[in-house]
Amino acid sequence: MFRYFPTNYVWDLSVNLALEMGARIGEIEVMCKPLQEAAKQPDAAGTAAFRETWQHMAEKLCGLAEEDEAAGRLLSAGEKYKRAANYLLTCERLQAHGAPGRIALYQRFEELFSKGIALARDNCERVQIPYGDSFLSGLLVHAEGTSGPAPLLLQVNGLDSTKEMKYLVGLPGWLAKRGVSSLIIDQPGTGDALRLRGLTARFDSEHWASRVVDWLETRADVDPKRIGMEGVSLGGYYCPRAVAFEPRFAMGVVWGANHDWRDVQAKRLAKEGNLPVPHYWAHVCWVWGAKNIDDFMRIAQDVHLDGILDRIKVPFLVTHGEKDSQIPLKWAHATYEQLVNSPKRELKIFTDREGGVQHSSFDNSANAGAYIADWVAETLGGRTA
Repeated sequence: MFRYFPTNYVWDLSVNLALEMGARIGEIEVMCKPLQEAAKQPDAAGTAAFRETWQHMAEKLCGLAEEDEAAGRLLSAGEKYKRAANYLLTCERLQAHGAPGRIALYQRFEELFSKGIALARDNCERVQIPYGDSFLSGLLVHAEGTSGPAPLLLQVNGLDSTKEMKYLVGLPGWLAKRGVSSLIIDQPGTGDALRLRGLTARFDSEHWASRVVDWLETRADVDPKRIGMEGVSLGGYYCPRAVAFEPRFAMGVVWGANHDWRDVQAKRLAKEGNLPVPHYWAHVCWVWGAKNIDDFMRIAQDVHLDGILDRIKVPFLVTHGEKDSQIPLKWAHATYEQLVNSPKRELKIFTDREGGVQHSSFDNSANAGAYIADWVAETLGGRTA
């Protein structure tokens, strides 16, 4: 794990995520060097300082991208806009719920990301999936080198990630080269579903996952018999739960197991383990629509996989970082051990030899992501060569 701020795990987590999404180390240095003292301050003051330097770099990149556009260098402009979007999202994640300008910052991030993928000619299409009287937004990445309906992996967020983060880290692109399409969504409680439409998280993830499968089954470019699901971090709970109760999924994989999130919350109340975001308790109350911490802890009692996983009768891959300081390794073993009816279950622990030992491999996603992409391709009938 790259430790720029040795006393601030949350900020280092954010810097590592930004690097995994394509940040440049020289720009990281410019943004982070003035923040050494701010990293030691309370959340409110520190995150305001973090936002200032990262937002400034993003707007500087936008100015450079505009110069590229004026010169007709659209591919270069697209890459700069995507990197600017990365930096805006990184600082937006650290702001408190209700912080002045946070929604505008998020909307600016979405604007730059959309412009970036369009100008860079990325294999990435924005889509909307009907969900009650609202919708879930997604990014659809098409399989490469295939004809006819292709297998597809539905990919979902953790507690505080977004579909754009998952796209930029790279799994959808790695899968596309292996002949597998991807749909990355902002499910309730994440991304623009939470920020722009007020859709809060729910423990019964099959409720929204089944509606996504309904929509995928209407598409001629998707093989309905080869739809899998992947979840990262808290998605390590959402995904197994959905696969257990939605029999149309052909396989499942978790990038960071999250077998018993109620236990994780109890430990966090006791100040055990690292937190993923500042303002943590206000953040989880916002995500889950809780009135206060007591209400949130009551909701969290349902967020576990005990007594559920024996329903899964399809292949399932459980992955976890050996040195995960957010979710103990024992929960990966618990998920694997309870997949008693899966015809092809595998537990993969990422060690120092491969890298990716931290939570959901945020310290080094390339080797871990390639392992997951290969396993998915082999399972859904893609290719690995």
